[in-house]
Amino acid sequence: MDNVSGTAGVPAGGGGLLARERTIAGPGFNRWLVPPAALAIHLCIGMAYGFSVFWLPMAHLVPGTNAAACADIGFWGELFTRTCNWTVPAETHVFETFIAVLGISAAIWGGWLEHAGPRKAGFIAALCWGGGLVIGGFGVSIHQLWLVYLGCGLIGGIGEGLGYITPVSTLIKWFPDRRGLATGLAIMGYGGGAMIGAPLAVWLMHRFAANGVAGVAQALMILGVIYFVAMSLGAFGFRVPPNGWGPAGWTPADTAHKALVTRGNVHLNRAWRTPQFWLIWGVLCLNVTAGIAVIAMASPMLQEVFGPRLLGLDTGTALGVGQKAAIVAAAAGLVGLISLFNSLGRLFWASLSDRLGRKNTYSVIFLIGIALYCLLPTWGHLGIPSLFVVSICIILSMYGGGFSTVPAYLADIFGTAMVGAIHGRLITAWSVAGVVGPALIAGLRQFELDRGVAHNLVYDYTLYMMAGLLVCGLICNLLVRPVDQRHWMSETELARESALRHEGTTVASVDRIARGGFGVTGVIAWLAVGVPFLIGLYLAISRAIVLF
Repeated sequence: MDNVSGTAGVPAGGGGLLARERTIAGPGFNRWLVPPAALAIHLCIGMAYGFSVFWLPMAHLVPGTNAAACADIGFWGELFTRTCNWTVPAETHVFETFIAVLGISAAIWGGWLEHAGPRKAGFIAALCWGGGLVIGGFGVSIHQLWLVYLGCGLIGGIGEGLGYITPVSTLIKWFPDRRGLATGLAIMGYGGGAMIGAPLAVWLMHRFAANGVAGVAQALMILGVIYFVAMSLGAFGFRVPPNGWGPAGWTPADTAHKALVTRGNVHLNRAWRTPQFWLIWGVLCLNVTAGIAVIAMASPMLQEVFGPRLLGLDTGTALGVGQKAAIVAAAAGLVGLISLFNSLGRLFWASLSDRLGRKNTYSVIFLIGIALYCLLPTWGHLGIPSLFVVSICIILSMYGGGFSTVPAYLADIFGTAMVGAIHGRLITAWSVAGVVGPALIAGLRQFELDRGVAHNLVYDYTLYMMAGLLVCGLICNLLVRPVDQRHWMSETELARESALRHEGTTVASVDRIARGGFGVTGVIAWLAVGVPFLIGLYLAISRAIVLF
């Protein structure tokens, strides 16, 4: 596929198989082979959004339990019990754990990633995510919740963090002319991972069910093996551009007219101390908090706000068993649509940012989001579920778009030299939002219920509060300015970073390196990630048809 020997002054035998110097692209490589490698990783770790399919089956693993005896064992008792079923709230902390660890691990090892290279980081991510699911599955098989926390939550969370930032850092370096498109392609995979993984998990649990108990353990273990293989293939498919490489016909001068696009690079140790970093951190955190709150409560929100109106009946109509099932199916359709728009929105908004600029794109996202959050209660009062659903879908497209646009935003502001490490630090905003968003909307809902507010009205103030969060995010975005040149890395610092990456020196033939054709390899690589994604897309649309 490519010839590493002699590239950028690095001998073919230098370093181990996973070393960064072994991944520097040769003349036969084509940069469009990198996005499918990135998608292979993100489509696997994106199953994080589909983990809710496990909660109910995991809560019924021990048939015939004594409900009275298990009522007061508490959370710590649930971690070690073998005789009592786990509660759904105790299980959902697994999700919160790996989202929190995702941000922490990305922040801790982002700098290491820049020096170790994407192959090593991607392979370790495969070991952690795939291995973590296998450990979690073993924990389910012996009914030990603490092992599920250890495997899926802690170890899997490390895999999530490394797997998330590795492709983004690599793609930005390959596509300086299309940063938004490149990162949108990869992060689209994270949004779409649940469209593939969730139906597969449901099928596996049904396939290995026995004595009325779902095959959760087998499903987790099989998914772990599949994800390890797919992510490893993606990791070994990565290449990095040689020092001095650029797309044909493109020069850094092409972006000189853009005020926010820096011509220098800012070191991680200085970047996170700048006001620009914390303003963009606030932009991401506030956008994600509002969006993830809707994700957390989308299904019950639709059912409570509209109820019988989803079936064309008047509010207060007594429903039969079949009608209640139809409402639940309609809500499930919304969940499918959310996955679809979350995924496609990542590509759409990030690509649009290449034309509008990152700052302008975020301003558009916030302004539209503010308007839609304020309109959602109105659609509920008027009993128009179609407009409610459309608004939710647009909001979730912008939620995904916020994730995919921020790496390019960081590259514009701080340069590409350490964008992976800086992105890793910024992802802590996701960890915060992942805890705050769901807790906020659930807490406000309960507060309203305790006040005696009707079920179809309990989300009104919450949605207005989400709009308020987006107003704060808009203000943060408008305050972003170019980084002062005093923060730029010196030539000495850049040379040191280059040495730590084993990049070698720029060679005279760099203009002819990595200019290979797409070829059969490219077709196979894109089909390998494209076919599963299209299958997931079909399944999501099939579920969503129920809504219409």
